Amino acid sequence: MKALFNLLLGVLFSISAFGQPKTLDNLEAKTLDETASIETIAFGSCNNQEKKQSMWKYICRNRPDLWVWLGDNIYGDTENMALMASKYEKVKNAPGYKILKSISPVIGIWDDHDYGVNDGDKNYPRKIESKNLMLEFLDVPLDADVRKREGDYQSFLLGEGENKVKIILLDTRYFRDTLTADTISNQRYIPNRTGDVLGDVQWEWLEKELTNSDARLHLIGSSIQVISEEHFFEKWANFPLARTRFLDLLVKTKVKNAVILSGDRHIAEISRMDLQGLDYSLYDITASGLTHTYKGKSEESNRWRSGKLLQEKNFGIIKINWSEEEPILTIEVRGEDNDLFMEQQINFNSTKN
Repeated sequence: MKALFNLLLGVLFSISAFGQPKTLDNLEAKTLDETASIETIAFGSCNNQEKKQSMWKYICRNRPDLWVWLGDNIYGDTENMALMASKYEKVKNAPGYKILKSISPVIGIWDDHDYGVNDGDKNYPRKIESKNLMLEFLDVPLDADVRKREGDYQSFLLGEGENKVKIILLDTRYFRDTLTADTISNQRYIPNRTGDVLGDVQWEWLEKELTNSDARLHLIGSSIQVISEEHFFEKWANFPLARTRFLDLLVKTKVKNAVILSGDRHIAEISRMDLQGLDYSLYDITASGLTHTYKGKSEESNRWRSGKLLQEKNFGIIKINWSEEEPILTIEVRGEDNDLFMEQQINFNSTKN
């Protein structure tokens, strides 16, 4: 079956090289079935619509049950909503992305460039209109809760019985406080030591989502990194009070088997930390650079890093083994030609080490 699937993918991508034939035009987007078992999740970020959209065919080879956008899904950077809509349409009509949507449901959040402004915060004046465009891009139903409130945060409880995974997608832009440029040190911003990232309503919502959840696995999407704190780009550590509050909330709610997924950085890396009161190690899996990556220094400090820092174009894969007492995850970071760059197993059955 796998060989046949790959052959069909090859035919579709070969046909798409000659334009967008009727075959592609007739592809129907796969809708999210909340009762279906989830075993393979693909995720990524930083997709410039003006660059070659070549990664989709390699993502498709992994036959994901779900695709998760982690932000910078386009590079909008505008207050012109017609222009932003045209950029979304460019990605939505990319042949490879159409094929992915036909085999995998799609969910997601934004980061700054698709929000509308680089390193954007709560003061972006077109955030309401921008949110509506993103929800249209993701084909979010008109009656979805996210359309009835401010911000684009969402949660999804997928699967049945003992095989439930809850995916929580945080909005790190709409309510975020302002950062001040650092003109003295080599950091980009002065940390806002009293500032917030999520806003009161989203914090309240998040605590409810984590408290007494019956999911065996929790994947928390944050467009910016939570654990890594030494680099001078955007990160939760720029808001130390909010970062501490987030980590403390995981401990307070005793959330079962949580993993953070992040983007933004134009690199891939895996960060790991142990929290007092949490009986498993917390991982932050960063997959960033679908169309371009950061080609500066080949290394940067991250005392929490597990493994290496990757600067190739990449996407993430999570494979879930539900057969054990606690789920076992295989985390992969892959790139062009579906090359495997990084692999990490997360075994919640084991104690911290």
